[in-house]
Amino acid sequence: MGNKENKNNKNAKEDKREAQEKQQDKEKHRDERIEEVGQITLDENESNHKIHLITIIGEIEGHDNLGSTSKTTKYEHVLPQLAAIEDSKDIDGVLILLNTMGGDVEAGLAIAEMIASLSKPTVSLVLGGSHSIGVPIAASTDYSYIVPTGTMVIHPVRLNGMVIGVQQTFDYFRQIQNRITGFVCEHCKISKTRLEELMMETGVLTKDVGTILVGSEAVEEGIICQVGGIKDAVAKLHDMVDRKIADTK
Repeated sequence: MGNKENKNNKNAKEDKREAQEKQQDKEKHRDERIEEVGQITLDENESNHKIHLITIIGEIEGHDNLGSTSKTTKYEHVLPQLAAIEDSKDIDGVLILLNTMGGDVEAGLAIAEMIASLSKPTVSLVLGGSHSIGVPIAASTDYSYIVPTGTMVIHPVRLNGMVIGVQQTFDYFRQIQNRITGFVCEHCKISKTRLEELMMETGVLTKDVGTILVGSEAVEEGIICQVGGIKDAVAKLHDMVDRKIADTK
């Protein structure tokens, strides 16, 4: 009898140790994913939903690598992950956290188009800021939030490097800008006329053309859905997932 109890105790200790090792491995893997690509799957909630978290931070990197001292979001990391999310039967929704100065137009629009075309519920939350090409990314989700102190800078298209001063160059600028304004207006409530007025404002930025929107101003202009924080964004996403599950039954 005593040997049986000792054996059971030994097995219980081994099971406990294995469970602890699995938990440690899981936490280590989560930490590595956050450090490497700024992504994590939130799966320890009461609703048993699996929410994939993606962060858009720093400068959105294009076809050229930025300096090693710059914080960047690499589109070659984000795009495959979005495709994997769409294909996964395990992921229920996507939460996008933004604190970006903007960056490459092509890369930013590619990310925004991918997010907008997902069949999974999506919610974005603008934290410190979502400037420039970060605006269409913030607007690309099914529902969007901005914290009270969050900012969004709306300005015309800029181009680095040599610019040839011919009509074709300005036509190309206009084409790029139409792509951006068209996408933003399609995914939020602001009109194209009003968006272009904000872009061309001359009385706000001292050394540039454009407008800074803070918190509720972005909501009043119709770019963002609601002022809120992480609690609101997560609760909204869980609600959207629940409604989608109910609709499929």
